[in-house]
Amino acid sequence: MAEIRAGMLLLASPELVDPNFVDAVVLLLDTDENGAMGVVINRPSPVPVVSVLADWGEIVAEPEVLFRGGPVSPEGALAVALLRDQGAVGPGLRPVTERLAIVDLEGTADDIDPAVDGVRIFAGYAGWGAGQLEGEIEGGDWYVLPSLPPDAFQADPSDLWREVMRRQPGELAWHVNRPADPELN
Repeated sequence: MAEIRAGMLLLASPELVDPNFVDAVVLLLDTDENGAMGVVINRPSPVPVVSVLADWGEIVAEPEVLFRGGPVSPEGALAVALLRDQGAVGPGLRPVTERLAIVDLEGTADDIDPAVDGVRIFAGYAGWGAGQLEGEIEGGDWYVLPSLPPDAFQADPSDLWREVMRRQPGELAWHVNRPADPELN
């Protein structure tokens, strides 16, 4: 099994039929012995960020809308930033990887603006209890794959699942064309 750590991507396998995660690409933001949490990065909503968090509208990446981050606490907001310089984490930012950080939305956009190339804001998140994600991966629900910093900031994330699968080595890339039910093939 691939290492489950912050910064990795979870791609929903065709077997995963939970409507919250069909065709989802999840960026893991935190993992430890108590579980894991991340955000679905390929589900934009029609809600403009400025209508909910007006002060952050100037630095959010295109499209400037809230993303549906997951089924947990959908009324809450969580933000991820693409750092301008590798490892340049300043006040209001908590590192996830060398180029990604979680944003403290209690601060101001002006505080972090010089350090980031963009921010994406998510309504809700995806969470797993201790051992739950490992069980789902072993059961074939998720592919665990490395991320690239721009993955979470695609202007059009509608084809992100396929893009990530296409860049995988060897036979794993073949899954990009796999039907939901291989027996119907």
